[in-house]
Amino acid sequence: MAVDISAREYTTIREAAGPLIVVEGVEGVAYGEVVKIVTPSGEDKMGQVLEARRGLAVIQVFEGTSGIDTAKTRVRFTGDIMRVSVAQDMVGRFFDGLGRPIDGGPEVIPEDRLSITGEAINPTARDYPREFIQTGISTIDGMNTLVRGQKLPIFSGAGMPHNALAAQIARQAKVLASGEPFSVVFAAMGITHEEASFFMHDFERTGAIERIVAFLNLADDPAIERIITPRMALTTAEFLAYEYDMHILVILTDMTNYCEALREIAAAREEVPGRRGYPGYMYTDLSMNYERAGRIKGRNGTITQIPILSMPDDDITHPIPDLTGYITEGQFVLSRDLHRRGIFPPVDVLPSLSRLMNEGIGPERTRDDHSGVSNQLYAGYAEGRDMRDLVAVVGEEALTSRDRKYLEFADEFEKRFVTQGKNDDRSIEDTLDLGWDLLATLPEGELKRIDEHIIKKYHPSHKGE
Repeated sequence: MAVDISAREYTTIREAAGPLIVVEGVEGVAYGEVVKIVTPSGEDKMGQVLEARRGLAVIQVFEGTSGIDTAKTRVRFTGDIMRVSVAQDMVGRFFDGLGRPIDGGPEVIPEDRLSITGEAINPTARDYPREFIQTGISTIDGMNTLVRGQKLPIFSGAGMPHNALAAQIARQAKVLASGEPFSVVFAAMGITHEEASFFMHDFERTGAIERIVAFLNLADDPAIERIITPRMALTTAEFLAYEYDMHILVILTDMTNYCEALREIAAAREEVPGRRGYPGYMYTDLSMNYERAGRIKGRNGTITQIPILSMPDDDITHPIPDLTGYITEGQFVLSRDLHRRGIFPPVDVLPSLSRLMNEGIGPERTRDDHSGVSNQLYAGYAEGRDMRDLVAVVGEEALTSRDRKYLEFADEFEKRFVTQGKNDDRSIEDTLDLGWDLLATLPEGELKRIDEHIIKKYHPSHKGE
């Protein structure tokens, strides 16, 4: 039955289905254990135990089951769980979805080998997310501020420029405090060769790669690998944050491809499906990734997350964005209407939200007018959008002069505040000053969401008084 009991090597594969194989007659096998698989042609594959019960093990094969002969393939259980070799030298490198170098550089000399599942953070050890992260993008910094230790996803759609936005955030993100070490861990799942080439060339061209660790899982890589990629990235982020006191921004794109891989595995295991065929444990699985962001008391390093997902059919009630919204602290929503009109980045600030924004803005963090400017811009743009709907019904001639001002404000807000170039890195001061320039087009009496002393301090008409 077993070829080598001491080595725990077996040739008793009962069946192979999709990315899974079932091995009979096994002993002492643990959930999550790493498996080495050798096909009759001598090809080496890697797998992981998904299910273990008396005398039986279900194994997910990362490279797929093609070439596996159930009678002649050898399966060896290593007795260890999936680990990633980590080192500070990983910064500035590209890796595939399983942590192997793809940039032509040498193998990483590991400082440690860590379990990719990480360790759960004790809730009482968590510190509240605070401090501002500047992305250089006005709709984020000014209206939906990203805070260190936060998890704030981007909800996009098929064909929208979320990859370009992700690359811009990866290039431009920074902490404003001087001397604070900052790095970006970037993980892409299920992307095309063209998209992978875009990220690699963009990071190299701009020099951003010097502070980025990138993991790229391609669309023609085994789908099962997509389950591993974000865990590899997050384990690397935890090592850099908690061993080297770095502030790490983790960008995960596209979590929809990750969830599709979860569904594929669940279907291969013939599990009872949940909503729209996704496994019922998808909420738990997603939370195990998202909840690895945060700040820990007594540690200087922090992990901030921006997961990116493309909503199927632009449906925000789809299970993937729906469950993500329950776990994370807000969302950026990309608008197809803005995208069609050539506006980049097409962030729709009205349904977007950063629940922790107020913790990361204000005096000594951004500026004392930040909260008021953000609220007033939001209110003015919302009213301007309402005027557009009204014009569609009654025509612009029926509007009052006040209504026309808000209609013009909405147009200018999109042209000047939302729209910016892919290499336009705005400081928070630039963003807030631009907000004041827009608010100055409204009567001062309409600025009801900003304190009077703030108006006198920052309003363009009061400058120099």
